[in-house]
Amino acid sequence: MSKKNSIPKHIAIIMDGNGRWASKRGLDRSKGHLKGYENIKPNVIYAKKIGIKCITLFAFSTENWNRSSKEINFIFDLASKVIYEESKFLNKNKVRIIHLGSIDNLPEKMIDRIKKSEEMTKDNKDFTLAVAFNYGSRDEILRAVNKIIDSRINTQLSEEDFESFFMTNMLSNPDVVIRTGGEKRLSNFLLWQSAYSELIFFDKFWPDFETHDLDLVIDEYNNRIRNFGS
Repeated sequence: MSKKNSIPKHIAIIMDGNGRWASKRGLDRSKGHLKGYENIKPNVIYAKKIGIKCITLFAFSTENWNRSSKEINFIFDLASKVIYEESKFLNKNKVRIIHLGSIDNLPEKMIDRIKKSEEMTKDNKDFTLAVAFNYGSRDEILRAVNKIIDSRINTQLSEEDFESFFMTNMLSNPDVVIRTGGEKRLSNFLLWQSAYSELIFFDKFWPDFETHDLDLVIDEYNNRIRNFGS
């Protein structure tokens, strides 16, 4: 059926193009990551304002470990700083913060700040910001399968049963997946959860993504018919 004049409940964003944004301007890639992280807050606050209930951000993938150690360390330091500086602001604005992904191999300082931000905001119900950091969808599915094996379940599972073992089990599936940066693929992001998501691609890099682009996403969402195979 048509979704005229409706607001998607959950939007997931692949924030692509930070490094290319910087390179295009003759800057170090770190400047692009900084600009990209600075662009998160205004879009999250605007999303909450217009009635979206959840945003999931793809911040660091399991494949990003293939980048240089210099870039990885900068991303870790920057992410830790952002978590520390923005958690109180987001908590004041009734935003719940959830980490998706493995904490394996992450710096201890970052792990500590992730846990503190989740604890601080756990009672907020108005809006959820899920940050996929050190996340890969194939890794998530394999971890779910191994949990099932470890639990020695010997009966057939429904889709709902299987999803309960996912890192995203507290979230609804995304209505929309946005990717910036001109690429048109999911890149191991929410593969199971995005089976019926509307996919919307932007050529602009993530640091250039503005709040009015969210309005364009909602307009496009309302112009599509979602019948889920019926």
